[in-house]
Amino acid sequence: MENKKILIVEDQDDIAGLLTLHFTDLGAEVTHVSDGHEGLRLSSSVEWDLLILDIQLPGPSGLEICRNVRRNVGYVPILLLTSRSSELDRVLGLDLGADDYVTKPFSVMELISRVKAIFRRVSAMQKVIPQTASIIRIGDLCIDEELHQVTLAEKVIDLTAREFDLLLHFANQPGRVFRRSELLDGVWGYGHDGYEHTVNSHINRLRSKIEEDPNNPNIIVTVWGVGYKLDSQRLAS
Repeated sequence: MENKKILIVEDQDDIAGLLTLHFTDLGAEVTHVSDGHEGLRLSSSVEWDLLILDIQLPGPSGLEICRNVRRNVGYVPILLLTSRSSELDRVLGLDLGADDYVTKPFSVMELISRVKAIFRRVSAMQKVIPQTASIIRIGDLCIDEELHQVTLAEKVIDLTAREFDLLLHFANQPGRVFRRSELLDGVWGYGHDGYEHTVNSHINRLRSKIEEDPNNPNIIVTVWGVGYKLDSQRLAS
């Protein structure tokens, strides 16, 4: 975690202070702000290695900051902190593109372990992408991994980072049927058991952007009772 730049947006000073102490001891450079306005400003004006966002904040919420970052900033890992018992905020956070979440009260060691896992995944991604970056073509669908760009019938499709990763996951194994749990593991990573419905919402949004008729999809199709697949035969026809 040496020299990693971490932004913590948390209005509870005791929690923020504890996290700052532990991350600083591990060699990270930590910045803490306690309200959503400052968090929103800093999240998009500085290049961070990780954002830790409390959901409940004075001013814009952690979810609003997450949404803004995913719309306007290059990829940066996001970990959400929530004290709410409702799963709705956690699911919404994942839908908006958060990489993970921790529910208060939490073990600092568990949170640090999750952060280290996030950094390992990012590091592995950075090592693999320059060697394997390629263009995948299936019929009229073209996915450029290096440019992070998707075109369909030569038209650029505007996808979020998570939607791109989901489509790429399908395209790497066209025709294979993926269960929701497999998509969660492969695209979202660990720790999201029981939230298969977040896959459904992302599939629906992806279909709305790439399907001619999202209600009768020809690209990402449902295999009833099993999961979803990218139908390369229909796409190529």
